[in-house]
Parts: sequence; structure tokens; C-alpha cells
Amino acid sequence: MEKKLHTFFQSGLLDKYILDETSASESLKVEHYIETYPEVESEYLRLQDNLHILAKADAVEAPKFILDQIKNELEEEETPVITLETSKRRTPWYSIAASIVALLFAGGYYMKNEENKALLQENQVVVEEIFDLRDDIENNNAKLDNLMRQFLKLNNPETEKYVLRGNERAKELKTVAYINAVEKTSMIDVVSLPQLSEDQFVHVWAEMADHFVSLGIIDPSEKNMQSLPYMEDALGISLTIGPKEDTKNADNAVAEIALKGKNN
Repeated sequence: MEKKLHTFFQSGLLDKYILDETSASESLKVEHYIETYPEVESEYLRLQDNLHILAKADAVEAPKFILDQIKNELEEEETPVITLETSKRRTPWYSIAASIVALLFAGGYYMKNEENKALLQENQVVVEEIFDLRDDIENNNAKLDNLMRQFLKLNNPETEKYVLRGNERAKELKTVAYINAVEKTSMIDVVSLPQLSEDQFVHVWAEMADHFVSLGIIDPSEKNMQSLPYMEDALGISLTIGPKEDTKNADNAVAEIALKGKNN
């Protein structure tokens, strides 16, 4: 509806209707809009008031003493004086011209104001889209940079690859660990996980000479490579399933593997 009213106001039909310059069909259209839309009725009344005020302000009435003086002079010259009945004074042409200019100015100002509002709204949308696009570009660049780093690490000749498969208690479990002893980095890629309950998590452990060290838990929602702490003297890696707070119990491993060069 706003678009429809905007188009109507831009057409200038209301200004022409006020000045009695519309055709019969145009008058019917304007009257329909005035009766249907309060915004049009309000603008119509406002323009009528402006026209009345301008006409009244520009009208100049002759002082009464001038009329009396003219009558006296005519009586002294014995010239018959015909008394004219007072009639309604017509609005001078310059008052009408001023009213027309005011109406055109008001209509032009309204349309220009509406155009400026629409332009500001469009500019705001463009600015927001630019910021969103810039954020998307920055996020994508960060992801690409992270993937590139992972790719370089995985393709480093010093990086060893270890596949951990689940035993009878977790047949669906399969992960791949990548360990680089030179750069001292460790990562794990989750290929598949067994069905876990809400209170179950897959823990990663580093097997040391006489104890196990927790390397954290696997985030099942993380689809990309996950980093793990690098353990200098680790002999192997094992996975267990248990509560999230279980960071001390490495028994009952569901998958384990010895690291190259560390097993006897």
C-alpha cells in the first residue's frame, strides 16, 4: 500500500485536483483515494488550508476612507452616484499564482523527502550487505588459511600417520592421528564414531612409560581436523569412552596404537 500511495503522490493528481485542472476520470480517481486512504485525505485538507491561507494573506482590501472620498468628490461635481451592492471579491490573479507555486513546492518537497528516505534505506541495506560480505570473506580466508596449514602439516615428510580402529566394543570407531616429531605437532581426524549417549565422550590418551596422560576429548560436532597436545616421550595413543569428567581412567581402551620407534 505504501508503494501505491507513493506512486499516487508522485503523479501530481492531488495538486491538479486542488487547482481544478483534472479531467472527470482523474477527479473520480482522486476522490476515490481521498475517501479510501486517510493519508491522502490528510494531505488534501492540508493543501486546501494552505491555498486558503495564501489567498487570504495576499488579498488587499481598499481602506474605507478612500471609497468615501471618491463618493464626496462625485457629489461635489453633481455627478450621479450609483451605489453598488457589495459582492464577493474575487481572489487576485497573483494570489492564485502564489498558491500554485506553494502547492507545487509542497508536492515537490514531499516527493523529494520520500525519495531521500527510500535512498537512505537502500544505502543502509547496501552498507549492511558490504559488512556481511566482508565478514564472510574474512571468515573464509581464515578457514582457507587453517586448511592450508593442515594440508602442509599432513604432507610434511616428517608427519607420521596412525589409523586407530575400534575394537569389539566400538566397531564403528575410526580415527586417524597425524604426529610430527620434528615440528612437535599432533592432530586427529575423526572418520566415524559409534553411537554415544549424552553423557559419553571419546577420550584421547598418550601412553607414557609408566602412566597415561589425557590429551582431551574428541568433539563429535567438529568435522575438521582437531589439534591435540604433543607429548614428547609418548609410546602410544589410545581412545576410551566414558563421562566427560573422566580424565584419570585410561583403562578399557576401545582403540589403541603404538607410535613408531617408541615400542620395544
